[in-house]
Amino acid sequence: MIHTSRLRWLILTFVVVFFDRLSKAAIEAKTIEGWRHEFVHNFIYLVHSKNTGIAFSMFADNPSPWTRYVLIGGSLVVIAILAWYLVAGSAISPRAAAGLALLLGGATGNLTDRILHGGVTDFFEVWFGSYRYPAFNVADSAITIGAVLILLDVLFPGRSPTKSSAK
Repeated sequence: MIHTSRLRWLILTFVVVFFDRLSKAAIEAKTIEGWRHEFVHNFIYLVHSKNTGIAFSMFADNPSPWTRYVLIGGSLVVIAILAWYLVAGSAISPRAAAGLALLLGGATGNLTDRILHGGVTDFFEVWFGSYRYPAFNVADSAITIGAVLILLDVLFPGRSPTKSSAK
């Protein structure tokens, strides 16, 4: 059963995809791969890098041409499951729906990049002292925030409306 009231969460998904693609297009148009600029001294850098693997560059060095197709296929499966659960799942709180919409937007943004360019463009890099956190983008940020929202919903579920308060 499709819950039409949840379709509004797809707006958040489209906003994530739009800003992800817009930011990546700006970096791709204005810089070359390998470019680096210090944004906040010794903390935040704008970079231009491409990740042909998945999170934290896993599988990026895999020489098989099938890796790209497996990653695209896997992404399509995950996107289909997330979309189905967002609009047809039962008992989803607004916090979980927002999390699913963010996950869906992030996965779609990175999938678009993988299809168009063979890899995902990353452009934020954060340093904590001598530790360099791997480069990321708007889609990755949306995925992280979405996962946190879903985790919070699992750990701290909201109160279900009672029959008397639902009247």
